[in-house]
Amino acid sequence: MSEVILPALGESVTEGTVTRWLKNIGDSVAVDEPLVEVSTDKVDTEIPSPFAGILTQIMVQEDETVDVGAVLAIVGDAASAAPAETAPAAPEAAAPPVEAAPAAPVAAAPVAPVATPPVAAAPVTPPAPVATAPAAPVPPVATPPVAAAPVAPEQAAPVATAPVAPATTAPVAAPEETSSDPNYVTPIVRKLASEMGIDLGSIRGSGVGGRIRKEDLTAATPKTAPAAAQAPTEASPLRGTTVPMSRLRKVLSERAVASMQQSAQLTSVVEVDVTKIAEMRQRVQAEFTQKAGTKLSFMPFFTLAAAEALAANPIINATVEDTNIVYHGSDNISFAVDTERGLLTPVLKDAAHMSISTMAQTIADMAERTRSNKLTPDELSGGTFTVTNTGSRGALFDTPVVFLPQSAILGTGIVTKRAAVVKDADGNDAIGIRSMVYLALSYDHRIIDGADASRYLMQVKTRLEAGNFEANLGI
Repeated sequence: MSEVILPALGESVTEGTVTRWLKNIGDSVAVDEPLVEVSTDKVDTEIPSPFAGILTQIMVQEDETVDVGAVLAIVGDAASAAPAETAPAAPEAAAPPVEAAPAAPVAAAPVAPVATPPVAAAPVTPPAPVATAPAAPVPPVATPPVAAAPVAPEQAAPVATAPVAPATTAPVAAPEETSSDPNYVTPIVRKLASEMGIDLGSIRGSGVGGRIRKEDLTAATPKTAPAAAQAPTEASPLRGTTVPMSRLRKVLSERAVASMQQSAQLTSVVEVDVTKIAEMRQRVQAEFTQKAGTKLSFMPFFTLAAAEALAANPIINATVEDTNIVYHGSDNISFAVDTERGLLTPVLKDAAHMSISTMAQTIADMAERTRSNKLTPDELSGGTFTVTNTGSRGALFDTPVVFLPQSAILGTGIVTKRAAVVKDADGNDAIGIRSMVYLALSYDHRIIDGADASRYLMQVKTRLEAGNFEANLGI
């Protein structure tokens, strides 16, 4: 018998909750085969079996929380189960031949006497030659007379006239009738009306004879567009139901409330012109995707600028411990990932020294493994500052919550094109189409003042608007 214990799932993880057993008592288990799912305050993960054998006993039930090192289950030796499996297998294997042996002679005995009487020999033989005799001569004898005299001429006449009449009358008559028919609509106009969501019955044509033209559809678009834009909203299956919180959701809710109660939080917002970065992305996207293996989004630019500005603004990267302020010596950026289980924040260690390509690859890899529950607890710990891309779902900006022990979090809104005041070639004010984004910094007012937040945001803004990231691309 071997004990399966709850292993240490991270430096700061002390306990875990069994969420689901993947094996039942009596099931065989292989080495490193997933045995049970465990949830901690850092991550949900599968615990593999360190032994091969049979699961003989489950010590911790689902939804039960135990400390690291507790015994989760007992795995027995698989050898003891082997004979038990072979014993029933032997009689089952021997049974088929016993049944097959009597079945064969019994079937042969009745068939032999019944089939051998003269009845089977005499009546069967006459039908065979009689059937073959008429079958052979009938086709050749029937074909020549029928095809030669009556059938050929009678079939030829109607066949010639039948297809010709519909072929000539149908297509010829249709265009002649529709040429003056106001209800006739060309295929192009009909397709365009379908794409625009316009009811042709409500359109009055301006063409010859009242025909509907493409211009008529264009003129009618403003009137019919609002009605066509309405679409039913699909209701979620969760409506009207009650479900228990997962352990991760419980931990997040407790930490959010504790952070709001124990810190003084407020938010500052700036508007940033990222047109130069947008132009760079469009210019190098194909080469970057080929060499880095992932698309170039705005996220690496925002994260790199945020990490670089922490060096000159250490209070934004600090932590409160009792009555002390701890200034961190590294820039470990947590970035928020939306998953089905809740919000998780993997960490980019020493992010200020990463290239854009390395950061883009790391973000894509860690986000994918976070959603598929493949991230280790250590990859979710150690963050000193957080970046959350609230614009990924279309929000202009929000006021993100700072989670202790961190003191600040930067929210990046959606990048949108809109009219803005710019300088022309002569230095005069002009109106231009620019790519704009809002950056919102929430911070702990116990140690960070509004002036500190503004200085930090303006440094990030200056870095992004300059757009000098060619040397940081890493491709």
